[in-house]
Amino acid sequence: MNKRTQALAAAFQFLSRFPVKAQLDYTPDLFRQSTRFYPLVGAAIGAVVWCFAAAVSYLLPPLPAAVLILALWVALTGGLHLDGWMDTADGLLSYKSREQMLEIMKDSRVGAMGVLACVLLLLLKTSLIYSLLTGGWPPLMILLPPIWSRWFMVHAMASWPMARGKEGLAGKNFNGMEKRHSLLAVPGAALLTGIIAALFPWLRIGDFTFLQAGLSWLVLPVAAWAVGTWAARRMTRKLGGLTGDTYGALNEGIETVLLLVLVIIQYRL
Repeated sequence: MNKRTQALAAAFQFLSRFPVKAQLDYTPDLFRQSTRFYPLVGAAIGAVVWCFAAAVSYLLPPLPAAVLILALWVALTGGLHLDGWMDTADGLLSYKSREQMLEIMKDSRVGAMGVLACVLLLLLKTSLIYSLLTGGWPPLMILLPPIWSRWFMVHAMASWPMARGKEGLAGKNFNGMEKRHSLLAVPGAALLTGIIAALFPWLRIGDFTFLQAGLSWLVLPVAAWAVGTWAARRMTRKLGGLTGDTYGALNEGIETVLLLVLVIIQYRL
């Protein structure tokens, strides 16, 4: 297995629960090289979610369909990013000192703030998926949020310091990420977005018009960068950098914001 294939397998094994059976030597270099394939993992998750959404929305009303779709979405990641969202909420919303926040985030137990943040996030995501389903078949644009949210994780690793230095999973394996790693992930995300754009005129799945679809392809990458940058800067000011938990939190938050943007485009334009 060549290095590129190993990096691809590592990305799928680390970020998803797809059955990728490969014996890999997980070195920091392999972790860093695998980040170029993070958008592809997002696209694979989005594709499975979309196919399931198409089937379940045909059989069920929008609300129970939305709940089942989100359950699958979480299952495909093993709850990895959702765990980061909860730990980050526990730390940042404790309003303690930087050191105490980082210590709280290391605790495997979930606190009240983490539970509240998780419940509210899942409720919002469910309502957004429900809104996208009310027009009938799920729109192809639902594939875009998981692509660009995972690209931003790579961008965040390369752009902001590690809060714990070389400690922790992120510090040991992603410390030393450079801008080139982030740039290597851009062509994949852009190509996948282009493929979705190319499929749209033939498939015309969902109730999005050509104008709405075009705005989605243009606005969602910019929204992912803008919202992610704002959140990453605020986290860095409070924590002195980012951690593995905050990368997961950024992914969850950006996915949700991009779903919100899709709903606004669908209903207001």
